[in-house]
Amino acid sequence: MSDNRPDAVQGAPEPLPHAGIELHDPSMYDKSYSQGQLVRRRFFRHKGAIAGFIVLLGIAVLAFTSIGIGPLPGWWDKSFTATGAVIDGGRPTIGFFHLGEHPFGQDQTGRDYFALVMRGTQISLIIAFVVGIGSTIIGTIIGAVAGYFRGWAESVLMRMTDLFIIIPLLVMAAVLGSIAGDSGIFVLALVLALVTWTSLARLVRGEVLSLREREFVSASRAVGTGNWRIIFRHILPNTVGVIIVATTFAIASAILLETSLSYLGFGVQAPDVSLGSLISQYQTAFTSRPWLFWFPGLFILAIALSVNFIGDGLRDAFDPRQGKEG
Repeated sequence: MSDNRPDAVQGAPEPLPHAGIELHDPSMYDKSYSQGQLVRRRFFRHKGAIAGFIVLLGIAVLAFTSIGIGPLPGWWDKSFTATGAVIDGGRPTIGFFHLGEHPFGQDQTGRDYFALVMRGTQISLIIAFVVGIGSTIIGTIIGAVAGYFRGWAESVLMRMTDLFIIIPLLVMAAVLGSIAGDSGIFVLALVLALVTWTSLARLVRGEVLSLREREFVSASRAVGTGNWRIIFRHILPNTVGVIIVATTFAIASAILLETSLSYLGFGVQAPDVSLGSLISQYQTAFTSRPWLFWFPGLFILAIALSVNFIGDGLRDAFDPRQGKEG
Protein backbone atom coordinates (compact mmCIF):
# COMPACT_ATOMS: atom_id res chain seq x y z
CA MET A 1 0.00 0.00 0.00
CA SER A 2 1.42 3.34 -1.01
CA ASP A 3 1.52 6.35 1.27
CA ASN A 4 -0.19 9.41 -0.23
CA ARG A 5 1.53 11.84 2.13
CA PRO A 6 3.73 14.18 0.09
CA ASP A 7 6.56 14.22 2.64
CA ALA A 8 6.75 10.44 3.04
CA VAL A 9 9.46 8.33 1.46
CA GLN A 10 8.09 5.22 -0.14
CA GLY A 11 9.14 2.11 1.76
CA ALA A 12 10.91 4.01 4.56
CA PRO A 13 10.31 2.63 8.06
CA GLU A 14 8.53 4.73 10.61
CA PRO A 15 10.87 6.25 13.23
CA LEU A 16 10.84 4.35 16.50
CA PRO A 17 9.72 6.19 19.62
CA HIS A 18 12.60 6.79 22.01
CA ALA A 19 10.49 6.99 25.17
CA GLY A 20 12.09 10.17 26.42
CA ILE A 21 15.70 9.10 25.73
CA GLU A 22 17.76 11.92 24.28
CA LEU A 23 18.99 10.72 20.92
CA HIS A 24 22.27 12.59 21.22
CA ASP A 25 23.03 11.48 24.76
CA PRO A 26 26.60 10.11 24.57
CA SER A 27 25.96 7.67 27.42
CA MET A 28 23.63 5.60 25.21
CA TYR A 29 26.67 4.59 23.16
CA ASP A 30 28.74 3.42 26.17
CA LYS A 31 28.08 -0.26 25.42
CA SER A 32 30.18 -0.02 22.26
CA TYR A 33 33.32 0.64 24.34
CA SER A 34 35.33 -1.69 26.55
CA GLN A 35 35.72 -0.93 30.23
CA GLY A 36 39.26 0.34 29.69
CA GLN A 37 38.14 2.70 26.93
CA LEU A 38 35.33 4.05 29.10
CA VAL A 39 37.77 4.71 31.95
CA ARG A 40 40.12 6.61 29.63
CA ARG A 41 37.27 8.64 28.12
CA ARG A 42 35.91 9.62 31.52
CA PHE A 43 39.36 10.51 32.82
CA PHE A 44 40.26 12.69 29.85
CA ARG A 45 36.92 14.51 30.15
CA HIS A 46 37.71 15.40 33.78
CA LYS A 47 39.12 18.93 33.50
CA GLY A 48 40.63 19.01 36.98
CA ALA A 49 42.46 15.73 36.45
CA ILE A 50 43.87 16.82 33.10
CA ALA A 51 44.99 20.15 34.56
CA GLY A 52 46.64 18.32 37.46
CA PHE A 53 48.34 15.89 35.09
CA ILE A 54 49.71 18.72 32.94
CA VAL A 55 51.01 20.64 35.96
CA LEU A 56 52.62 17.55 37.52
CA LEU A 57 54.20 16.54 34.22
CA GLY A 58 55.47 20.09 33.71
CA ILE A 59 57.03 20.19 37.18
CA ALA A 60 58.71 16.81 36.68
CA VAL A 61 60.08 17.76 33.25
CA LEU A 62 61.35 21.10 34.58
CA ALA A 63 63.03 19.50 37.60
CA PHE A 64 64.75 16.65 35.78
CA THR A 65 65.79 18.49 32.63
CA SER A 66 66.98 21.75 34.18
CA ILE A 67 69.84 20.50 36.38
CA GLY A 68 69.96 16.95 35.02
CA ILE A 69 70.19 13.82 37.13
CA GLY A 70 73.16 11.53 37.70
CA PRO A 71 75.47 11.55 34.69
CA LEU A 72 72.87 13.27 32.50
CA PRO A 73 73.46 17.03 32.27
CA GLY A 74 70.70 19.63 32.25
CA TRP A 75 70.19 22.91 30.42
CA TRP A 76 70.70 25.07 33.54
CA ASP A 77 74.35 26.06 33.88
CA LYS A 78 74.51 26.24 37.70
CA SER A 79 74.88 23.45 40.25
CA PHE A 80 72.92 23.22 43.47
CA THR A 81 76.20 22.61 45.36
CA ALA A 82 78.29 25.47 43.91
CA THR A 83 78.70 28.54 46.12
CA GLY A 84 79.58 32.06 44.99
CA ALA A 85 79.23 35.74 45.67
CA VAL A 86 75.81 36.90 46.82
CA ILE A 87 74.44 39.41 44.31
CA ASP A 88 71.95 42.10 45.36
CA GLY A 89 71.27 40.42 48.68
CA GLY A 90 70.35 37.18 46.93
CA ARG A 91 67.06 38.55 45.58
CA PRO A 92 65.27 36.71 42.73
CA THR A 93 65.97 38.02 39.24
CA ILE A 94 62.98 36.42 37.53
CA GLY A 95 60.70 38.76 35.61
CA PHE A 96 57.77 38.54 33.23
CA PHE A 97 59.92 37.91 30.15
CA HIS A 98 63.31 36.86 31.52
CA LEU A 99 64.86 34.51 34.08
CA GLY A 100 67.99 36.49 34.93
CA GLU A 101 71.13 35.16 36.55
CA HIS A 102 69.40 33.70 39.62
CA PRO A 103 65.63 33.49 38.95
CA PHE A 104 64.80 32.18 42.43
CA GLY A 105 67.56 34.16 44.14
CA GLN A 106 70.49 32.88 46.22
CA ASP A 107 70.92 31.56 49.73
CA GLN A 108 73.35 33.02 52.24
CA THR A 109 76.29 31.02 50.82
CA GLY A 110 75.62 32.19 47.26
CA ARG A 111 74.15 28.93 45.97
CA ASP A 112 71.67 29.30 43.13
CA TYR A 113 68.25 28.76 44.66
CA PHE A 114 66.61 27.69 41.41
CA ALA A 115 69.04 24.76 41.22
CA LEU A 116 68.40 23.97 44.90
CA VAL A 117 64.61 23.96 44.44
CA MET A 118 64.91 21.78 41.33
CA ARG A 119 67.07 19.29 43.24
CA GLY A 120 64.61 19.33 46.13
CA THR A 121 61.74 18.71 43.71
CA GLN A 122 63.58 15.75 42.19
CA ILE A 123 64.17 14.15 45.59
CA SER A 124 60.62 14.79 46.81
CA LEU A 125 59.09 13.33 43.63
CA ILE A 126 61.32 10.25 43.75
CA ILE A 127 60.48 9.60 47.40
CA ALA A 128 56.76 10.19 46.85
CA PHE A 129 56.48 7.77 43.92
CA VAL A 130 58.62 5.08 45.59
CA VAL A 131 56.51 5.39 48.75
CA GLY A 132 53.28 5.27 46.71
CA ILE A 133 54.31 2.16 44.77
CA GLY A 134 55.85 0.44 47.80
CA SER A 135 52.87 1.04 50.08
CA THR A 136 50.54 -0.11 47.29
CA ILE A 137 52.36 -3.43 46.92
CA ILE A 138 52.43 -4.05 50.67
CA GLY A 139 48.82 -3.00 51.26
CA THR A 140 47.51 -4.97 48.29
CA ILE A 141 49.20 -8.22 49.32
CA ILE A 142 48.18 -7.94 52.97
CA GLY A 143 44.59 -6.96 52.14
CA ALA A 144 44.22 -9.70 49.51
CA VAL A 145 45.58 -12.45 51.77
CA ALA A 146 43.42 -11.33 54.70
CA GLY A 147 40.26 -11.08 52.60
CA TYR A 148 40.69 -14.34 50.69
CA PHE A 149 41.96 -16.80 53.29
CA ARG A 150 39.98 -15.40 56.26
CA GLY A 151 40.47 -17.32 59.53
CA TRP A 152 43.69 -16.91 61.48
CA ALA A 153 45.44 -15.18 58.58
CA GLU A 154 42.84 -12.43 58.55
CA SER A 155 42.93 -12.08 62.33
CA VAL A 156 46.72 -11.72 62.48
CA LEU A 157 47.03 -9.35 59.52
CA MET A 158 44.12 -7.12 60.51
CA ARG A 159 45.28 -6.86 64.13
CA MET A 160 48.72 -5.88 62.85
CA THR A 161 47.04 -3.30 60.60
CA ASP A 162 45.08 -1.93 63.55
CA LEU A 163 48.32 -1.65 65.53
CA PHE A 164 49.92 0.43 62.78
CA ILE A 165 46.82 2.61 62.56
CA ILE A 166 46.61 3.51 66.26
CA ILE A 167 50.26 4.66 66.40
CA PRO A 168 50.53 8.26 65.11
CA LEU A 169 51.90 8.07 61.59
CA LEU A 170 54.28 11.01 61.91
CA VAL A 171 55.78 9.67 65.15
CA MET A 172 56.34 6.19 63.71
CA ALA A 173 57.77 7.62 60.47
CA ALA A 174 60.11 9.91 62.46
CA VAL A 175 61.43 7.01 64.53
CA LEU A 176 62.03 4.81 61.50
CA GLY A 177 63.45 7.76 59.53
CA SER A 178 65.98 8.47 62.27
CA ILE A 179 66.99 4.80 62.25
CA ALA A 180 67.47 4.92 58.47
CA GLY A 181 69.73 7.95 59.00
CA ASP A 182 72.08 8.63 56.09
CA SER A 183 71.25 5.42 54.21
CA GLY A 184 69.91 7.34 51.21
CA ILE A 185 66.61 8.47 49.77
CA PHE A 186 65.54 5.03 48.57
CA VAL A 187 65.97 3.51 52.03
CA LEU A 188 64.03 6.45 53.49
CA ALA A 189 61.27 5.92 50.90
CA LEU A 190 61.02 2.21 51.68
CA VAL A 191 60.85 3.00 55.40
CA LEU A 192 57.97 5.41 54.76
CA ALA A 193 56.24 2.77 52.61
CA LEU A 194 56.32 0.41 55.60
CA VAL A 195 54.08 2.75 57.60
CA THR A 196 51.65 4.05 54.94
CA TRP A 197 50.02 0.87 53.59
CA THR A 198 47.26 0.42 56.15
CA SER A 199 44.37 2.25 54.48
CA LEU A 200 44.88 0.42 51.17
CA ALA A 201 45.06 -2.93 52.96
CA ARG A 202 41.63 -2.37 54.48
CA LEU A 203 40.18 -1.25 51.14
CA VAL A 204 41.56 -4.26 49.26
CA ARG A 205 40.39 -6.64 52.01
CA GLY A 206 36.84 -5.32 51.65
CA GLU A 207 36.90 -5.75 47.87
CA VAL A 208 38.33 -9.26 48.09
CA LEU A 209 35.74 -10.31 50.69
CA SER A 210 33.06 -9.42 48.15
CA LEU A 211 34.76 -10.93 45.11
CA ARG A 212 35.72 -14.27 46.71
CA GLU A 213 32.04 -15.27 46.80
CA ARG A 214 31.44 -14.61 43.09
CA GLU A 215 30.67 -17.36 40.62
CA PHE A 216 33.90 -17.02 38.64
CA VAL A 217 35.94 -17.67 41.81
CA SER A 218 33.85 -20.72 42.67
CA ALA A 219 34.28 -22.00 39.11
CA SER A 220 38.05 -21.54 39.35
CA ARG A 221 38.17 -23.52 42.59
CA ALA A 222 36.02 -26.25 41.03
CA VAL A 223 38.52 -26.83 38.20
CA GLY A 224 41.42 -27.03 40.66
CA THR A 225 42.97 -23.57 40.25
CA GLY A 226 45.38 -22.74 43.08
CA ASN A 227 44.54 -20.07 45.63
CA TRP A 228 47.39 -17.75 44.72
CA ARG A 229 46.54 -17.97 41.03
CA ILE A 230 42.92 -17.10 41.83
CA ILE A 231 44.06 -14.09 43.88
CA PHE A 232 46.51 -12.67 41.35
CA ARG A 233 44.83 -13.68 38.09
CA HIS A 234 41.13 -13.36 38.88
CA ILE A 235 40.46 -11.28 42.00
CA LEU A 236 43.07 -8.51 42.05
CA PRO A 237 42.47 -7.47 38.40
CA ASN A 238 38.90 -6.70 39.47
CA THR A 239 40.14 -4.36 42.21
CA VAL A 240 42.50 -2.38 39.99
CA GLY A 241 40.31 0.73 40.12
CA VAL A 242 40.43 0.90 43.92
CA ILE A 243 44.17 0.22 43.91
CA ILE A 244 45.06 2.86 41.32
CA VAL A 245 43.00 5.56 42.99
CA ALA A 246 44.45 4.73 46.40
CA THR A 247 47.97 4.85 44.94
CA THR A 248 47.53 8.41 43.70
CA PHE A 249 46.34 9.58 47.11
CA ALA A 250 49.24 7.69 48.74
CA ILE A 251 51.67 9.64 46.54
CA ALA A 252 50.10 12.94 47.59
CA SER A 253 50.26 11.92 51.25
CA ALA A 254 53.89 10.83 50.84
CA ILE A 255 54.84 14.28 49.56
CA LEU A 256 53.41 15.89 52.69
CA LEU A 257 54.83 13.21 55.01
CA GLU A 258 58.33 13.57 53.57
CA THR A 259 58.03 17.35 53.86
CA SER A 260 57.04 17.07 57.51
CA LEU A 261 59.87 14.67 58.32
CA SER A 262 62.47 16.80 56.54
CA TYR A 263 61.14 19.87 58.31
CA LEU A 264 61.62 18.08 61.64
CA GLY A 265 65.11 16.91 60.65
CA PHE A 266 64.27 13.19 60.24
CA GLY A 267 63.98 13.12 56.46
CA VAL A 268 66.51 13.85 53.73
CA GLN A 269 69.90 14.64 55.24
CA ALA A 270 72.53 17.17 54.12
CA PRO A 271 74.30 17.65 51.76
CA ASP A 272 71.26 16.54 49.75
CA VAL A 273 68.04 18.52 49.91
CA SER A 274 64.31 18.08 49.50
CA LEU A 275 61.53 20.63 49.39
CA GLY A 276 60.79 20.00 53.05
CA SER A 277 64.41 20.38 54.12
CA LEU A 278 64.69 23.67 52.21
CA ILE A 279 61.72 25.07 54.13
CA SER A 280 63.27 23.82 57.36
CA GLN A 281 66.67 25.36 56.62
CA TYR A 282 65.33 28.77 55.71
CA GLN A 283 62.32 29.12 58.00
CA THR A 284 64.11 31.83 59.99
CA ALA A 285 64.58 33.87 56.79
CA PHE A 286 60.84 34.19 56.20
CA THR A 287 60.72 37.88 57.17
CA SER A 288 64.04 39.01 55.68
CA ARG A 289 64.30 36.78 52.57
CA PRO A 290 60.83 35.28 52.10
CA TRP A 291 61.59 33.89 48.63
CA LEU A 292 63.69 31.16 50.28
CA PHE A 293 60.44 29.96 51.87
CA TRP A 294 57.98 30.73 49.09
CA PHE A 295 59.44 28.80 46.17
CA PRO A 296 59.75 25.33 47.78
CA GLY A 297 56.37 25.88 49.45
CA LEU A 298 54.72 26.68 46.12
CA PHE A 299 56.19 23.55 44.53
CA ILE A 300 54.97 21.38 47.42
CA LEU A 301 51.50 22.87 47.10
CA ALA A 302 51.43 22.44 43.31
CA ILE A 303 52.56 18.81 43.45
CA ALA A 304 50.17 17.80 46.23
CA LEU A 305 47.16 19.50 44.59
CA SER A 306 48.00 18.06 41.16
CA VAL A 307 48.21 14.50 42.44
CA ASN A 308 44.96 14.95 44.37
CA PHE A 309 43.18 16.24 41.26
CA ILE A 310 44.49 13.25 39.30
CA GLY A 311 43.19 10.97 42.05
CA ASP A 312 39.77 12.62 41.87
CA GLY A 313 39.67 12.09 38.12
CA LEU A 314 40.67 8.44 38.41
CA ARG A 315 38.07 7.86 41.13
CA ASP A 316 35.33 9.30 38.92
CA ALA A 317 36.59 7.37 35.90
CA PHE A 318 36.57 4.01 37.71
CA ASP A 319 33.27 4.64 39.51
CA PRO A 320 30.74 2.26 37.90
CA ARG A 321 27.89 4.55 38.98
CA GLN A 322 29.02 7.23 36.54
CA GLY A 323 26.30 7.51 33.88
CA LYS A 324 28.30 9.66 31.50
CA GLU A 325 31.95 10.19 30.72
CA GLY A 326 33.40 12.92 32.89
